[in-house]
Amino acid sequence: QLQLVESGGGLVQPGGSLRLSCTASGFTLDYYGMYWFRQAPGKEREGILCISSGGISTNYADSVKGRFTISRDNAKNTVYLQMNSLKPEDTAIYYCAAGFYRYCSDVIRGMNYWGKGILVTVSS
Repeated sequence: QLQLVESGGGLVQPGGSLRLSCTASGFTLDYYGMYWFRQAPGKEREGILCISSGGISTNYADSVKGRFTISRDNAKNTVYLQMNSLKPEDTAIYYCAAGFYRYCSDVIRGMNYWGKGILVTVSS
């Protein structure tokens, strides 16, 4: 069964940090650019970061620049999203996804595989 599973979400106070993980099963992540998206309550889903199969990252959201970083460990078949200096407006369901190519697209289009998402709540 081909799937992506996110973990590491939860409740965190403003200013805190979380690291999300996305682990693939049934296929290897080596061949794919990997993306993180999020969908805040009442808003559309937005792409935030991508990392190519070679480890080059692309940022799509100014709101997370300097606070969020994406990384990958191909040996563990896992992609990470490190989130620092979290704000209440970062509250959202976070999704990982695998693109169709090894590189990250300049413009986000369709994804090959999606995780089911994980909730991150930033609140005091």
